[in-house]
Amino acid sequence: MPELPEVETIRRSLEEKIKGKTLVGVEVFLEKMFKGTASEDPEAGINGRKINSIERRGKYLIIHLTGGMAMVIHLRMTGQLMYCTPEQEKAKHTHVIFQLNDKCELRFADQRQFGKVQLIPEKELDTISGLKTLGVEPLSTKFTREWFKKGLRNRRTKVKPLLLDQTFVAGIGNIYADEALFRAKVNPERVAATLSHREVSNLFIAIRDVLEEGIDNKGTSIKDYVDGEGHQGNNQNNLKVYGRNGEPCIKCGKPVEKKVIGGRSSHFCPKCQKL
Repeated sequence: MPELPEVETIRRSLEEKIKGKTLVGVEVFLEKMFKGTASEDPEAGINGRKINSIERRGKYLIIHLTGGMAMVIHLRMTGQLMYCTPEQEKAKHTHVIFQLNDKCELRFADQRQFGKVQLIPEKELDTISGLKTLGVEPLSTKFTREWFKKGLRNRRTKVKPLLLDQTFVAGIGNIYADEALFRAKVNPERVAATLSHREVSNLFIAIRDVLEEGIDNKGTSIKDYVDGEGHQGNNQNNLKVYGRNGEPCIKCGKPVEKKVIGGRSSHFCPKCQKL
């Protein structure tokens, strides 16, 4: 699933392409992938609207349109949102195509069909399930050491599932949680409240570092992820533990282990990240 760095990379790669353009048509090949509100037919409600801006919130993309409307896009597991010329070959599993006034297209593809594009009045954005309950953005000024320490202080849950809780911190997924915990030398099964002040500080720094590096490297492409122009990222070459189970740890040489924690696969070094 695309995480914060991937969604932010998509946002940045699309912004210069679509900002200021006008939507002049839409083709919907699978109705469940593009929804409107009860009072707004998505196809009729989109034509003629200009794209004011494109925002990221957690793992969501929000395209703000004229007339007080917005398109909320969640890519889920395999979603792709790409700016294409009409001549470009249409990717398999392309479900929605938006036509722009520059003769190009914004295409939404999703092999597993878990993603969604929703047209909604901007004033109703806080009614969308998932979006309305998102926690603090980890690259924002609200995400401070003191806030993080306070947030962990009384948590009796394991730290890995807590980092994946989108109501706590928005945008972190399996890849970047594993990488941050490795850098901070924190075992993913540690109870959050048991982390020392130094461990909390190290984890705070590691979270920001791995996310910023992921953005700098244009995201992590392991299976389906591409940016808004169809290009793969490079951050998969920077991973230290994720997907490397059985391979030697880059620091101590002990094999990286993989374990299901809180229903999610976790990768860690049992020596560098002692429980």
